[in-house]
Amino acid sequence: MQIAHEPLDFRYVLRGVSLEGVLLNERLLSASFILSPNQLIETWPVSESTPLQAGDLDPLLALEPELIVVGTGARLRFPAPAVHAAALTRGIGIEFMDNAAAARTFNLLAGESRRVVAGFVIG
Repeated sequence: MQIAHEPLDFRYVLRGVSLEGVLLNERLLSASFILSPNQLIETWPVSESTPLQAGDLDPLLALEPELIVVGTGARLRFPAPAVHAAALTRGIGIEFMDNAAAARTFNLLAGESRRVVAGFVIG
């Protein structure tokens, strides 16, 4: 599924999501990663087979977002309340959704110049 058609005013654009991974600009990423509109962290040691832990959000929180979007893989998986609390106790909003919805949401928020950070769980 193609997501973005027009060039946006930031460095990274999510262009599609498939079972193989996430298309970022013209590159297919097939391992979990973290993304802000202008920064890519290609190594995020999480997977669909292991539940997210609060500490898994540390690299996303270090980017000082106002909102975090977490793509939990091909389908939505809700994490433990402690994962939500890791962001909410700092006054940072956090949303969990499947990767396709997370990609659309990230592009929308980044296009509005919001300080958004996304984490995508792949594999």
